[in-house]
Amino acid sequence: MTQDTFTAFHHGRRIASGDLDAVLAAARAALAADSVEPLVFSDHTGALQSLVPPRETPAAPARGRPRLGVSAREVTLLPRHWDWLSAQPGGASATLRRLVEAAARAPEAPEAERRRAADAACAVISALAGDAPGAEAAVRALYAGDRAAFHRETAAWPGDVRDYLARLAAPALSAAPAPPA
Repeated sequence: MTQDTFTAFHHGRRIASGDLDAVLAAARAALAADSVEPLVFSDHTGALQSLVPPRETPAAPARGRPRLGVSAREVTLLPRHWDWLSAQPGGASATLRRLVEAAARAPEAPEAERRRAADAACAVISALAGDAPGAEAAVRALYAGDRAAFHRETAAWPGDVRDYLARLAAPALSAAPAPPA
């Protein structure tokens, strides 16, 4: 898995791209010079990043076994799945961890990559250009994989926004699957 990169926008202009620390530093500098908060996006997911680091709250001393960073959650499987898992070396938890790690390292399937790119671009459109003319049509074109319509609808948008969205949306707009028959 590659490390995520980030991009910051201030007043509709791209002010920084790169690793999170560098982009947040540029965004904080822009905020200090102007009361309008810059928007910082994950280039992989389109998620907005906060300029304020999360506050660390002291954890209450726990009783019993140390947590070791493990989160217990419920998994619902069929009895045959539980039977198979319990027969695996290391038991159910170890087997599930190995399967999850292998899946996380595997390359994304083309359809999953298209969907991830479309979702990321849609999140950025909502934040940066949700009120722009053609925004709804651009989102429809994005999910339809219609490159020409997407570029036509975003052509009049500010250059930095348009170019960033074109980069994020590229996997969703290339070799889109044929519509179901």
